[in-house]
Amino acid sequence: MLKIACIGIAVQDRLYYVEQLPDASGKFVAQDYREIGGGPAATAAVAAARLGAYVDFIGRVGDDAAGKTIVADLEKEGVDTRFVRVCHQARSSQSAIIVDAQGERIIINHPSPDLSNEADWLNDITFEHYDVVLADVRWHQGAERGFTLAREAGVVTVLDADVTPQDIAPLVKLADHAAFSAPGLVKATGETEWEKALLLAQAMTAGKVYLTQGKAGCYWLDENRQQHRPGFKVDVVDTTGAGDVFHGALAFAIASKQGVSEAVHFANAVAALKCTRPGGREGIPDYHQTRAFLSLYG
Repeated sequence: MLKIACIGIAVQDRLYYVEQLPDASGKFVAQDYREIGGGPAATAAVAAARLGAYVDFIGRVGDDAAGKTIVADLEKEGVDTRFVRVCHQARSSQSAIIVDAQGERIIINHPSPDLSNEADWLNDITFEHYDVVLADVRWHQGAERGFTLAREAGVVTVLDADVTPQDIAPLVKLADHAAFSAPGLVKATGETEWEKALLLAQAMTAGKVYLTQGKAGCYWLDENRQQHRPGFKVDVVDTTGAGDVFHGALAFAIASKQGVSEAVHFANAVAALKCTRPGGREGIPDYHQTRAFLSLYG
């Protein structure tokens, strides 16, 4: 069985479904409401577990009710939480998410200031047991320590290179695969023209760099030459967590020794299927569902 570690944040998401996203202040009525687990690395962990990998989530939660729910949700999905650190008298991270009838969303995240950023305790984890280590950028110290230990053990690293207040260049340098969101790429490089931005990102690392573009698919560089795999056309219900799921599926595909083009195509399919159901995790397919989808539409 493939073994994957996912390092980063876990969040309790509260989703409100409306006809249109608000464009001004006022009072609005939601047609539906859900509470689910979220967070880039945590949702990537769920995606990799659904696909059939053994997955450890390495992160922090508070000792509040939200933290207990976050851990329980991960365990229900088959993710091992033995490396989740519960911080005493700390609040867990939470997000409010507004989703419109087209599946687009606004996310308001509150990263808990109570959670310790200290990451030396990752030294006690045996990283050589993993096929791939994935990290998000929201717990910078954990990602840097985990990637350093993974590289020392000869383990492949995958970075979810999204927006964060810190400079992610040190994490990109440690990544064998750095998959950027469009905002993350702009912030990391200072370049708004994405073709030039990808080249600037490539200069930060000896690994592969990618740009995820939602339904437009994913671009990456191969010897500084642009490559592309388009997304899949599906009936979109909710795009929440699609990027996180893409990263988890990409890590799974890389761990499976798929080539880059095949791995991106596979991850595009998993992310597209996720978008056909509400919430950040409900629509995540398993391996057989993904292969069946690809046999029809791939």
